[in-house]
Amino acid sequence: MTESGLRNTIQPLTHLGDIPVETFLREYWQKKPLLIRNAFPDFASPISGEELAGMALEEQIESRLIEEQGIEGPWQLRCGPFTEQDFFNLPKSHWTLLIQAVDQWIPEVAALKDHFRFIPDWRLDDIMISYAADQGSVGPHYDFYDVFLLQAEGNRRWHLGPNADASSPRVEGTQLNILRDFESEANWLLEPGDMLYLPPQFSHWGIAEGGCTTISVGFRAPSARTMLEDLAAELGAGLPDHYRYTDADLTLPANPSEIDTATVSRVQRQLAEWLQQPQNIAQWFGAIMTEAKYPDTVALDAGSAEDWREHLAEGGELMLNPGSRCAFCRDPASLFIDGEAFPAPLLFAEGFCNTRSLTQSDVDGYPELMAHGGLLDQLVSQGSLIYPELLDDEDDEEDWEE
Repeated sequence: MTESGLRNTIQPLTHLGDIPVETFLREYWQKKPLLIRNAFPDFASPISGEELAGMALEEQIESRLIEEQGIEGPWQLRCGPFTEQDFFNLPKSHWTLLIQAVDQWIPEVAALKDHFRFIPDWRLDDIMISYAADQGSVGPHYDFYDVFLLQAEGNRRWHLGPNADASSPRVEGTQLNILRDFESEANWLLEPGDMLYLPPQFSHWGIAEGGCTTISVGFRAPSARTMLEDLAAELGAGLPDHYRYTDADLTLPANPSEIDTATVSRVQRQLAEWLQQPQNIAQWFGAIMTEAKYPDTVALDAGSAEDWREHLAEGGELMLNPGSRCAFCRDPASLFIDGEAFPAPLLFAEGFCNTRSLTQSDVDGYPELMAHGGLLDQLVSQGSLIYPELLDDEDDEEDWEE
């Protein structure tokens, strides 16, 4: 089944356990952890540990192996692609395989994201899935982003510790940010279908009890430095050269060498005035939050812009590439896809972002978008829009098992 077909059968969660999502957002989101027992009743994992290992053999897929006691020392990190021999050489316990962005490759995994649409789509990053041998883990650590940890197969015990930050001592001699002085304040054993929500910077440590698979649904949280650097470049490029520092309110300085508080306040006011560009900020933010995590793999799916019209006319469908991202804004009416802003009719942009697919009836009223060299030509050419049949072909051709 294609991703778009799966999406039509998936509904966003309205409750997390007994808690309505409105209550969750008000009382838990970015505030405190929440354990949700049986969040997904009778959950069946969309992928096995063996299939994850098969994915780790592929060059275009980001994969990592973490061994608590590696040949090179404690908490050894290795990055893929791996070979079958790498897996044969692993010990029986205390190791973890992590595969990033599994939703980009497996439609059934991508469909899981629709359960989380009570959070804005542009906040969701990707779905990472890990397989851990008995006692395997990635060590005690914390993240800078929100994450839902859904137990898929087997059991994992999660230990929760206090908030941590850059000053928290780390274990030396490893590339990983392992907390040195982790103290468990609570622990829970998660079984398939159970889910744990963790806000940013809550330290945690998940340890497998037997082999297990865990699905991590993470959310984008660009750093203040990244946002300010990018925003300054974007807005600064649009400011005319005559916008300059001014001080018409200057009074006699107590010391001509001093940058006094009045000067600092004046600079703050002028910077604030120059930042008063809500439409430009909307365009910038929409672009940065829809940048593809792996743009090279989106480009790999680029098809011909010559035959999509016939495809739609014959009852076919176009869908958003699983590796692409989209969002829209109302003022000005814009569609954001893969880090670019495109002017687009509001109804079209909103409808596409809701369904992430297009049929002939969706485009009939927009001849300007269907014109040669128009928006749809661009999106098909760059691989942001693809034919669902491509996913079916990949499912037929690829075998992720070892």
